[in-house]
Amino acid sequence: MIPLSLAEVASAVDGRLVAADPDVRVTGPVEFDSRKVSAGALFVAFPGEKVDGHDYAAAAVEAGAVAVLGTREVPGVPMVLVGDALAAMGRLARAVVDRLPGLTVVGLTGSSGKTTTKDLIAQLAARLGPTVAPPGSFNNELGHPYTALQAGPETRYLVMEKGARGVGHVRYLCDVVPPRISVVLNVGVAHIGEFGSRETIALAKGELVEALPADGLAVLNADDPLVDAMATRTVARVVRYGEAADADIRAVDVTLDERGRPAYTLVTPEGDAPVRLGLTGRHQVSNTLAAAAVARELGMPLTELAIALGELGTVSTRRMDVFERPDGVTVIDDSYNANPASMAVALRALAGIGRGRRTLAVLGYMAELGPFEHDGHAEVGRLAAELGVDRVLVVGEPAAPIHEGATSVSDWGGESVLLTDQAAAVEVLRSELRPGDVVLVKGSRYRTWEVADALRADAGNPTGESAGSARSELASPAVVTEGGTA
Repeated sequence: MIPLSLAEVASAVDGRLVAADPDVRVTGPVEFDSRKVSAGALFVAFPGEKVDGHDYAAAAVEAGAVAVLGTREVPGVPMVLVGDALAAMGRLARAVVDRLPGLTVVGLTGSSGKTTTKDLIAQLAARLGPTVAPPGSFNNELGHPYTALQAGPETRYLVMEKGARGVGHVRYLCDVVPPRISVVLNVGVAHIGEFGSRETIALAKGELVEALPADGLAVLNADDPLVDAMATRTVARVVRYGEAADADIRAVDVTLDERGRPAYTLVTPEGDAPVRLGLTGRHQVSNTLAAAAVARELGMPLTELAIALGELGTVSTRRMDVFERPDGVTVIDDSYNANPASMAVALRALAGIGRGRRTLAVLGYMAELGPFEHDGHAEVGRLAAELGVDRVLVVGEPAAPIHEGATSVSDWGGESVLLTDQAAAVEVLRSELRPGDVVLVKGSRYRTWEVADALRADAGNPTGESAGSARSELASPAVVTEGGTA
Protein backbone atom coordinates (compact mmCIF):
# COMPACT_ATOMS: atom_id res chain seq x y z
CA MET A 1 0.00 0.00 0.00
CA ILE A 2 1.12 3.57 -0.53
CA PRO A 3 2.19 5.19 2.77
CA LEU A 4 -0.67 7.03 4.48
CA SER A 5 -0.88 8.79 7.81
CA LEU A 6 -3.47 7.56 10.28
CA ALA A 7 -5.24 10.89 9.81
CA GLU A 8 -5.48 10.15 6.08
CA VAL A 9 -6.67 6.61 6.77
CA ALA A 10 -9.36 7.87 9.14
CA SER A 11 -10.50 10.44 6.60
CA ALA A 12 -10.66 7.85 3.82
CA VAL A 13 -12.78 5.42 5.83
CA ASP A 14 -14.92 7.98 7.70
CA GLY A 15 -13.39 6.73 10.91
CA ARG A 16 -12.39 8.18 14.27
CA LEU A 17 -8.93 7.94 15.81
CA VAL A 18 -8.71 6.64 19.37
CA ALA A 19 -5.39 6.56 21.27
CA ALA A 20 -3.63 7.04 17.95
CA ASP A 21 -1.18 9.65 16.68
CA PRO A 22 -2.67 11.12 13.49
CA ASP A 23 0.80 11.73 12.05
CA VAL A 24 1.97 8.11 12.35
CA ARG A 25 2.15 6.55 8.91
CA VAL A 26 1.05 3.17 7.66
CA THR A 27 4.03 1.96 5.66
CA GLY A 28 3.37 -1.77 5.64
CA PRO A 29 0.58 -4.02 4.41
CA VAL A 30 -3.08 -4.05 5.40
CA GLU A 31 -3.75 -7.42 7.04
CA PHE A 32 -6.74 -9.13 8.64
CA ASP A 33 -4.70 -12.14 9.83
CA SER A 34 -2.68 -11.12 12.89
CA ARG A 35 -0.12 -13.82 12.09
CA LYS A 36 0.83 -11.98 8.91
CA VAL A 37 1.29 -8.54 10.44
CA SER A 38 4.68 -6.91 9.91
CA ALA A 39 6.28 -3.59 10.79
CA GLY A 40 4.24 -0.57 9.69
CA ALA A 41 1.09 -2.59 8.98
CA LEU A 42 -2.55 -1.70 9.53
CA PHE A 43 -4.46 -4.59 11.13
CA VAL A 44 -8.15 -4.92 10.28
CA ALA A 45 -10.20 -6.49 13.08
CA PHE A 46 -13.40 -8.13 11.91
CA PRO A 47 -15.96 -9.04 14.57
CA GLY A 48 -17.19 -12.61 14.60
CA GLU A 49 -19.10 -15.11 16.69
CA LYS A 50 -16.29 -17.68 16.87
CA VAL A 51 -13.21 -15.58 16.13
CA ASP A 52 -13.13 -11.85 16.81
CA GLY A 53 -10.22 -9.95 15.35
CA HIS A 54 -10.37 -7.43 18.19
CA ASP A 55 -9.11 -10.17 20.51
CA TYR A 56 -5.87 -10.16 18.51
CA ALA A 57 -5.50 -6.39 18.24
CA ALA A 58 -2.88 -6.07 20.98
CA ALA A 59 -0.85 -8.93 19.50
CA ALA A 60 -0.98 -7.28 16.09
CA VAL A 61 0.41 -4.04 17.53
CA GLU A 62 3.16 -5.98 19.31
CA ALA A 63 4.01 -7.56 15.94
CA GLY A 64 4.49 -4.14 14.37
CA ALA A 65 1.06 -2.83 13.35
CA VAL A 66 0.85 0.95 13.82
CA ALA A 67 -2.90 0.83 14.41
CA VAL A 68 -6.01 -1.33 14.22
CA LEU A 69 -9.00 -0.65 12.02
CA GLY A 70 -11.97 -1.98 13.97
CA THR A 71 -15.48 -1.48 15.25
CA ARG A 72 -14.87 -1.27 19.00
CA GLU A 73 -12.16 0.16 21.25
CA VAL A 74 -9.43 -2.09 22.61
CA PRO A 75 -7.70 -0.63 25.68
CA GLY A 76 -4.12 0.44 25.03
CA VAL A 77 -4.36 -0.10 21.27
CA PRO A 78 -4.25 2.74 18.71
CA MET A 79 -7.49 2.45 16.76
CA VAL A 80 -9.27 3.74 13.69
CA LEU A 81 -12.88 3.18 14.72
CA VAL A 82 -15.56 2.57 12.09
CA GLY A 83 -19.09 1.23 12.00
CA ASP A 84 -18.35 -1.49 9.43
CA ALA A 85 -14.79 -2.76 9.04
CA LEU A 86 -15.43 -4.51 5.69
CA ALA A 87 -16.98 -1.41 4.12
CA ALA A 88 -14.15 0.68 5.55
CA MET A 89 -11.60 -1.61 3.95
CA GLY A 90 -13.33 -1.03 0.62
CA ARG A 91 -13.23 2.74 1.07
CA LEU A 92 -9.54 2.58 1.95
CA ALA A 93 -8.82 0.56 -1.18
CA ARG A 94 -10.64 3.13 -3.28
CA ALA A 95 -8.61 5.95 -1.69
CA VAL A 96 -5.37 4.13 -2.49
CA VAL A 97 -6.33 3.38 -6.09
CA ASP A 98 -7.42 7.00 -6.62
CA ARG A 99 -3.92 8.11 -5.56
CA LEU A 100 -2.27 5.97 -8.25
CA PRO A 101 -2.99 7.83 -11.51
CA GLY A 102 -0.53 5.69 -13.47
CA LEU A 103 -2.35 2.49 -12.54
CA THR A 104 -4.40 0.55 -15.12
CA VAL A 105 -7.09 -1.60 -13.54
CA VAL A 106 -8.28 -4.67 -15.44
CA GLY A 107 -11.48 -6.25 -14.16
CA LEU A 108 -12.94 -9.50 -15.40
CA THR A 109 -15.97 -11.62 -14.69
CA GLY A 110 -17.81 -14.60 -16.10
CA SER A 111 -19.58 -17.76 -15.03
CA SER A 112 -16.51 -19.91 -15.55
CA GLY A 113 -12.84 -19.45 -16.33
CA LYS A 114 -12.42 -16.23 -14.33
CA THR A 115 -9.49 -17.31 -12.21
CA THR A 116 -7.58 -18.98 -15.03
CA THR A 117 -8.03 -16.01 -17.35
CA LYS A 118 -7.14 -13.58 -14.56
CA ASP A 119 -3.89 -15.47 -14.12
CA LEU A 120 -3.22 -15.39 -17.88
CA ILE A 121 -3.80 -11.64 -18.09
CA ALA A 122 -1.57 -11.04 -15.08
CA GLN A 123 1.25 -13.07 -16.62
CA LEU A 124 1.07 -11.06 -19.83
CA ALA A 125 0.79 -7.72 -18.01
CA ALA A 126 3.82 -8.60 -15.87
CA ARG A 127 5.91 -8.63 -19.05
CA LEU A 128 5.04 -4.96 -19.49
CA GLY A 129 5.38 -3.71 -15.94
CA PRO A 130 4.89 -4.45 -12.23
CA THR A 131 1.53 -6.16 -11.80
CA VAL A 132 -0.62 -7.08 -8.83
CA ALA A 133 -3.21 -9.86 -9.04
CA PRO A 134 -5.06 -11.85 -6.36
CA PRO A 135 -4.31 -15.44 -5.42
CA GLY A 136 -6.87 -18.01 -6.50
CA SER A 137 -10.32 -16.51 -7.00
CA PHE A 138 -10.26 -14.02 -4.09
CA ASN A 139 -12.99 -12.05 -5.83
CA ASN A 140 -15.43 -10.93 -3.13
CA GLU A 141 -16.01 -7.94 -0.87
CA LEU A 142 -12.98 -8.88 1.23
CA GLY A 143 -10.57 -10.24 -1.35
CA HIS A 144 -11.13 -7.35 -3.70
CA PRO A 145 -10.00 -4.48 -1.45
CA TYR A 146 -7.35 -6.66 0.17
CA THR A 147 -5.75 -7.24 -3.24
CA ALA A 148 -6.07 -3.60 -4.30
CA LEU A 149 -4.28 -2.53 -1.13
CA GLN A 150 -1.21 -4.46 -2.32
CA ALA A 151 -0.74 -1.86 -5.08
CA GLY A 152 1.90 0.80 -4.60
CA PRO A 153 3.50 3.68 -6.50
CA GLU A 154 5.49 1.28 -8.70
CA THR A 155 2.45 -0.82 -9.72
CA ARG A 156 1.37 -0.35 -13.32
CA TYR A 157 -1.32 -2.99 -13.64
CA LEU A 158 -3.91 -4.30 -11.19
CA VAL A 159 -5.81 -7.36 -12.44
CA MET A 160 -9.02 -8.01 -10.51
CA GLU A 161 -11.45 -10.91 -10.73
CA LYS A 162 -15.02 -9.93 -9.84
CA GLY A 163 -17.45 -12.50 -8.51
CA ALA A 164 -21.13 -12.02 -7.77
CA ARG A 165 -23.90 -13.71 -5.83
CA GLY A 166 -26.57 -11.34 -7.07
CA VAL A 167 -27.36 -8.18 -8.99
CA GLY A 168 -25.41 -5.21 -7.66
CA HIS A 169 -22.40 -7.16 -6.37
CA VAL A 170 -20.17 -6.47 -9.39
CA ARG A 171 -21.26 -2.83 -9.31
CA TYR A 172 -20.12 -2.57 -5.69
CA LEU A 173 -16.74 -4.11 -6.50
CA CYS A 174 -16.36 -1.64 -9.37
CA ASP A 175 -17.07 1.21 -6.95
CA VAL A 176 -14.25 -0.09 -4.75
CA VAL A 177 -11.79 -0.50 -7.64
CA PRO A 178 -13.02 1.16 -10.86
CA PRO A 179 -11.81 -0.70 -13.97
CA ARG A 180 -10.38 0.89 -17.08
CA ILE A 181 -10.49 -2.41 -18.97
CA SER A 182 -13.40 -4.80 -18.37
CA VAL A 183 -13.46 -8.39 -19.63
CA VAL A 184 -16.61 -10.52 -19.67
CA LEU A 185 -15.95 -14.16 -20.47
CA ASN A 186 -19.30 -15.94 -20.54
CA VAL A 187 -22.74 -16.27 -19.01
CA GLY A 188 -23.52 -19.79 -17.83
CA VAL A 189 -25.59 -21.42 -15.12
CA ALA A 190 -23.04 -21.26 -12.30
CA HIS A 191 -24.85 -19.92 -9.20
CA ILE A 192 -28.15 -19.95 -11.08
CA GLY A 193 -29.78 -21.03 -7.83
CA GLU A 194 -28.97 -17.58 -6.46
CA PHE A 195 -29.70 -15.59 -9.63
CA GLY A 196 -32.75 -17.42 -10.95
CA SER A 197 -31.97 -17.23 -14.69
CA ARG A 198 -29.14 -16.74 -17.18
CA GLU A 199 -30.64 -13.40 -18.11
CA THR A 200 -30.30 -12.22 -14.52
CA ILE A 201 -26.73 -13.49 -14.46
CA ALA A 202 -26.06 -11.47 -17.63
CA LEU A 203 -27.61 -8.43 -15.98
CA ALA A 204 -25.20 -8.80 -13.04
CA LYS A 205 -22.10 -9.55 -15.13
CA GLY A 206 -22.80 -6.60 -17.43
CA GLU A 207 -22.39 -4.21 -14.50
CA LEU A 208 -18.67 -4.56 -15.18
CA VAL A 209 -18.87 -2.83 -18.57
CA GLU A 210 -21.37 -0.28 -17.30
CA ALA A 211 -18.71 0.88 -14.82
CA LEU A 212 -16.23 1.80 -17.56
CA PRO A 213 -15.32 5.41 -18.37
CA ALA A 214 -15.65 6.72 -21.91
CA ASP A 215 -11.93 6.19 -22.50
CA GLY A 216 -12.07 2.63 -21.19
CA LEU A 217 -12.27 -0.67 -23.04
CA ALA A 218 -14.82 -3.48 -22.88
CA VAL A 219 -13.45 -6.87 -23.97
CA LEU A 220 -16.41 -9.11 -24.83
CA ASN A 221 -16.73 -12.74 -25.91
CA ALA A 222 -18.20 -12.68 -29.41
CA ASP A 223 -19.02 -16.40 -29.15
CA ASP A 224 -21.48 -15.87 -26.28
CA PRO A 225 -24.62 -14.00 -27.40
CA LEU A 226 -25.45 -12.77 -23.89
CA VAL A 227 -21.95 -11.33 -23.53
CA ASP A 228 -21.84 -9.93 -27.06
CA ALA A 229 -25.08 -8.03 -26.34
CA MET A 230 -23.36 -6.15 -23.50
CA ALA A 231 -21.76 -3.86 -26.09
CA THR A 232 -24.90 -1.71 -25.84
CA ARG A 233 -24.44 -1.26 -22.08
CA THR A 234 -21.18 0.67 -22.12
CA VAL A 235 -19.91 4.07 -23.23
CA ALA A 236 -16.42 2.62 -23.67
CA ARG A 237 -14.79 1.20 -26.78
CA VAL A 238 -15.55 -2.46 -27.43
CA VAL A 239 -13.20 -5.18 -28.62
CA ARG A 240 -14.76 -8.56 -29.34
CA TYR A 241 -12.78 -11.79 -29.16
CA GLY A 242 -13.57 -15.38 -30.06
CA GLU A 243 -13.82 -17.70 -33.02
CA ALA A 244 -16.71 -15.83 -34.60
CA ALA A 245 -15.84 -14.58 -38.08
CA ASP A 246 -16.48 -10.95 -37.11
CA ALA A 247 -14.49 -10.97 -33.86
CA ASP A 248 -11.72 -8.37 -33.61
CA ILE A 249 -9.32 -10.79 -31.92
CA ARG A 250 -9.94 -14.32 -33.07
CA ALA A 251 -8.51 -17.79 -33.48
CA VAL A 252 -8.64 -19.81 -36.69
CA ASP A 253 -7.31 -23.25 -37.62
CA VAL A 254 -7.49 -24.58 -34.07
CA THR A 255 -5.85 -27.97 -33.46
CA LEU A 256 -5.05 -30.04 -30.36
CA ASP A 257 -1.97 -32.16 -29.77
CA GLU A 258 -1.91 -35.51 -27.99
CA ARG A 259 -1.86 -33.75 -24.60
CA GLY A 260 -4.89 -31.62 -25.43
CA ARG A 261 -2.80 -28.48 -25.89
CA PRO A 262 -4.26 -26.12 -28.50
CA ALA A 263 -2.52 -24.41 -31.37
CA TYR A 264 -4.14 -21.75 -33.53
CA THR A 265 -3.57 -18.76 -35.74
CA LEU A 266 -4.13 -15.51 -33.87
CA VAL A 267 -5.89 -12.97 -36.09
CA THR A 268 -5.76 -9.29 -35.09
CA PRO A 269 -6.19 -5.95 -36.86
CA GLU A 270 -2.37 -5.73 -36.91
CA GLY A 271 -1.91 -9.09 -38.62
CA ASP A 272 -1.77 -12.83 -37.94
CA ALA A 273 0.61 -14.96 -35.90
CA PRO A 274 0.86 -18.66 -35.02
CA VAL A 275 0.27 -19.60 -31.38
CA ARG A 276 1.04 -22.91 -29.70
CA LEU A 277 -0.16 -23.11 -26.11
CA GLY A 278 1.41 -25.04 -23.25
CA LEU A 279 -1.96 -25.10 -21.50
CA THR A 280 -4.33 -28.06 -21.60
CA GLY A 281 -7.89 -27.89 -22.92
CA ARG A 282 -9.77 -26.59 -25.93
CA HIS A 283 -11.35 -23.92 -23.70
CA GLN A 284 -7.94 -22.29 -23.28
CA VAL A 285 -8.30 -20.91 -26.80
CA SER A 286 -11.06 -18.59 -25.61
CA ASN A 287 -9.28 -17.76 -22.36
CA THR A 288 -6.05 -16.83 -24.12
CA LEU A 289 -7.89 -14.75 -26.71
CA ALA A 290 -9.38 -12.67 -23.89
CA ALA A 291 -5.92 -12.27 -22.37
CA ALA A 292 -4.49 -11.37 -25.78
CA ALA A 293 -7.08 -8.64 -26.25
CA VAL A 294 -6.03 -7.07 -22.95
CA ALA A 295 -2.30 -7.37 -23.64
CA ARG A 296 -2.81 -5.77 -27.04
CA GLU A 297 -4.57 -2.84 -25.38
CA LEU A 298 -1.68 -2.52 -22.93
CA GLY A 299 0.73 -2.18 -25.84
CA MET A 300 2.23 -5.64 -26.40
CA PRO A 301 3.29 -6.06 -30.07
CA LEU A 302 1.81 -8.96 -32.01
CA THR A 303 5.05 -10.93 -32.42
CA GLU A 304 5.82 -10.67 -28.71
CA LEU A 305 2.23 -11.49 -27.85
CA ALA A 306 2.22 -14.72 -29.85
CA ILE A 307 5.39 -15.88 -28.10
CA ALA A 308 4.09 -14.84 -24.67
CA LEU A 309 0.83 -16.75 -25.15
CA GLY A 310 2.82 -19.90 -25.79
CA GLU A 311 4.75 -19.43 -22.56
CA LEU A 312 1.71 -19.01 -20.31
CA GLY A 313 1.32 -21.48 -17.46
CA THR A 314 -1.07 -22.32 -14.65
CA VAL A 315 -0.78 -20.23 -11.49
CA SER A 316 -3.76 -20.93 -9.22
CA THR A 317 -3.94 -24.45 -7.89
CA ARG A 318 -6.26 -27.26 -8.94
CA ARG A 319 -7.34 -25.75 -12.23
CA MET A 320 -6.60 -28.06 -15.18
CA ASP A 321 -3.35 -29.09 -13.50
CA VAL A 322 -2.17 -32.04 -15.59
CA PHE A 323 0.55 -34.26 -14.19
CA GLU A 324 2.08 -37.59 -15.13
CA ARG A 325 2.69 -40.26 -12.53
CA PRO A 326 5.78 -42.46 -12.79
CA ASP A 327 3.49 -45.46 -13.44
CA GLY A 328 2.19 -43.88 -16.67
CA VAL A 329 -1.13 -42.63 -15.31
CA THR A 330 -2.07 -39.09 -16.35
CA VAL A 331 -4.09 -37.06 -13.84
CA ILE A 332 -6.09 -33.92 -14.58
CA ASP A 333 -6.59 -32.13 -11.27
CA ASP A 334 -9.43 -29.66 -11.86
CA SER A 335 -10.86 -30.13 -8.39
CA TYR A 336 -11.02 -26.55 -7.15
CA ASN A 337 -14.61 -25.90 -8.21
CA ALA A 338 -17.24 -26.99 -10.70
CA ASN A 339 -20.37 -25.95 -12.54
CA PRO A 340 -22.03 -27.52 -15.59
CA ALA A 341 -20.02 -25.43 -18.06
CA SER A 342 -16.65 -26.09 -16.47
CA MET A 343 -17.54 -29.77 -16.07
CA ALA A 344 -18.22 -29.94 -19.80
CA VAL A 345 -14.91 -28.24 -20.57
CA ALA A 346 -13.00 -30.63 -18.32
CA LEU A 347 -14.71 -33.73 -19.72
CA ARG A 348 -13.89 -32.66 -23.26
CA ALA A 349 -10.28 -32.16 -22.21
CA LEU A 350 -10.28 -35.65 -20.71
CA ALA A 351 -11.66 -37.09 -23.92
CA GLY A 352 -9.04 -35.25 -25.97
CA ILE A 353 -6.06 -36.22 -23.84
CA GLY A 354 -7.35 -39.77 -23.40
CA ARG A 355 -7.88 -40.51 -27.07
CA GLY A 356 -6.76 -44.12 -27.56
CA ARG A 357 -6.35 -44.60 -23.79
CA ARG A 358 -8.70 -45.61 -20.97
CA THR A 359 -10.40 -42.60 -19.38
CA LEU A 360 -11.83 -42.24 -15.88
CA ALA A 361 -13.75 -39.28 -14.46
CA VAL A 362 -14.12 -38.74 -10.72
CA LEU A 363 -16.98 -36.26 -10.46
CA GLY A 364 -18.38 -34.59 -7.36
CA TYR A 365 -21.32 -32.39 -6.46
CA MET A 366 -21.93 -28.98 -8.10
CA ALA A 367 -23.27 -26.40 -5.67
CA GLU A 368 -25.62 -23.42 -6.04
CA LEU A 369 -27.63 -24.69 -9.01
CA GLY A 370 -31.02 -24.25 -7.33
CA PRO A 371 -33.91 -25.72 -9.35
CA PHE A 372 -31.41 -26.63 -12.09
CA GLU A 373 -29.54 -28.93 -9.69
CA HIS A 374 -30.90 -32.29 -10.83
CA ASP A 375 -30.86 -31.53 -14.55
CA GLY A 376 -27.45 -29.83 -14.36
CA HIS A 377 -25.88 -32.92 -12.81
CA ALA A 378 -27.71 -35.29 -15.15
CA GLU A 379 -26.47 -33.35 -18.20
CA VAL A 380 -22.89 -33.76 -17.00
CA GLY A 381 -23.38 -37.51 -16.70
CA ARG A 382 -24.91 -37.75 -20.16
CA LEU A 383 -22.04 -35.75 -21.65
CA ALA A 384 -19.46 -38.01 -20.01
CA ALA A 385 -21.14 -41.02 -21.59
CA GLU A 386 -21.58 -39.35 -24.97
CA LEU A 387 -17.87 -38.42 -24.99
CA GLY A 388 -17.06 -42.08 -24.41
CA VAL A 389 -15.51 -41.79 -20.95
CA ASP A 390 -14.80 -45.37 -19.94
CA ARG A 391 -15.42 -45.13 -16.21
CA VAL A 392 -17.40 -42.50 -14.29
CA LEU A 393 -16.93 -42.46 -10.52
CA VAL A 394 -19.63 -40.28 -8.96
CA VAL A 395 -18.73 -39.17 -5.45
CA GLY A 396 -21.49 -38.70 -2.88
CA GLU A 397 -25.27 -38.95 -2.89
CA PRO A 398 -25.80 -35.24 -3.75
CA ALA A 399 -24.09 -35.92 -7.09
CA ALA A 400 -26.20 -39.01 -7.85
CA PRO A 401 -27.95 -37.44 -10.89
CA ILE A 402 -24.57 -37.56 -12.68
CA HIS A 403 -24.76 -41.34 -12.37
CA GLU A 404 -28.37 -41.29 -13.57
CA GLY A 405 -27.45 -39.18 -16.58
CA ALA A 406 -24.53 -41.38 -17.59
CA THR A 407 -26.47 -44.63 -17.33
CA SER A 408 -29.35 -43.16 -19.34
CA VAL A 409 -27.19 -43.19 -22.50
CA SER A 410 -28.19 -46.57 -23.90
CA ASP A 411 -25.37 -47.06 -26.40
CA TRP A 412 -22.57 -46.09 -24.01
CA GLY A 413 -19.93 -48.77 -23.64
CA GLY A 414 -18.59 -47.47 -20.36
CA GLU A 415 -19.65 -47.84 -16.74
CA SER A 416 -20.76 -45.46 -13.98
CA VAL A 417 -20.69 -46.15 -10.27
CA LEU A 418 -22.06 -44.09 -7.38
CA LEU A 419 -19.66 -44.02 -4.43
CA THR A 420 -20.29 -42.90 -0.88
CA ASP A 421 -17.32 -40.56 -0.46
CA GLN A 422 -13.81 -39.58 -1.54
CA ALA A 423 -12.19 -42.46 0.34
CA ALA A 424 -14.27 -44.94 -1.63
CA ALA A 425 -13.22 -43.29 -4.89
CA VAL A 426 -9.56 -43.51 -3.89
CA GLU A 427 -9.97 -47.19 -3.04
CA VAL A 428 -11.52 -47.92 -6.45
CA LEU A 429 -8.77 -46.04 -8.27
CA ARG A 430 -6.01 -47.79 -6.35
CA SER A 431 -7.44 -51.15 -7.29
CA GLU A 432 -8.21 -50.38 -10.93
CA LEU A 433 -5.68 -47.90 -12.34
CA ARG A 434 -3.20 -49.21 -14.83
CA PRO A 435 -0.42 -47.61 -16.93
CA GLY A 436 -1.73 -45.34 -19.66
CA ASP A 437 -4.98 -44.41 -17.91
CA VAL A 438 -6.12 -40.78 -17.83
CA VAL A 439 -8.05 -39.62 -14.76
CA LEU A 440 -10.03 -36.40 -14.35
CA VAL A 441 -10.88 -35.23 -10.82
CA LYS A 442 -13.47 -32.46 -10.55
CA GLY A 443 -16.06 -31.22 -8.06
CA SER A 444 -17.47 -28.13 -6.40
CA ARG A 445 -15.26 -27.64 -3.34
CA TYR A 446 -16.71 -30.86 -2.01
CA ARG A 447 -13.37 -32.26 -0.81
CA THR A 448 -12.93 -33.83 -4.23
CA TRP A 449 -9.35 -32.57 -4.14
CA GLU A 450 -8.67 -35.35 -1.61
CA VAL A 451 -8.85 -37.79 -4.51
CA ALA A 452 -6.33 -35.78 -6.53
CA ASP A 453 -4.02 -35.54 -3.53
CA ALA A 454 -4.19 -39.30 -3.01
CA LEU A 455 -3.28 -39.86 -6.65
CA ARG A 456 -0.28 -37.60 -6.23
CA ALA A 457 0.79 -39.15 -2.95
CA ASP A 458 0.50 -42.69 -4.33
CA ALA A 459 2.92 -41.65 -7.05
CA GLY A 460 5.37 -40.20 -4.53
CA ASN A 461 4.55 -36.70 -5.78
CA PRO A 462 3.00 -34.82 -2.85
CA THR A 463 1.34 -31.51 -3.60
CA GLY A 464 3.04 -29.45 -0.92
CA GLU A 465 1.17 -26.18 -0.61
CA SER A 466 -1.62 -27.18 -2.96
CA ALA A 467 -2.40 -30.22 -0.84
CA GLY A 468 -3.80 -27.79 1.71
CA SER A 469 -6.31 -26.24 -0.62
CA ALA A 470 -9.05 -26.85 1.90
CA ARG A 471 -7.80 -23.85 3.80
CA SER A 472 -8.89 -20.40 2.74
CA GLU A 473 -6.95 -18.83 -0.10
CA LEU A 474 -7.41 -15.51 1.66
CA ALA A 475 -4.27 -16.19 3.63
CA SER A 476 -1.61 -15.37 1.05
CA PRO A 477 -1.79 -12.54 -1.48
CA ALA A 478 0.08 -13.03 -4.72
CA VAL A 479 1.92 -10.11 -6.18
CA VAL A 480 2.91 -10.74 -9.77
CA THR A 481 5.82 -8.59 -10.89
CA GLU A 482 8.21 -8.58 -13.78
CA GLY A 483 9.86 -11.95 -13.85
CA GLY A 484 7.06 -14.02 -12.30
CA THR A 485 5.13 -14.54 -9.11
CA ALA A 486 6.41 -13.62 -5.70
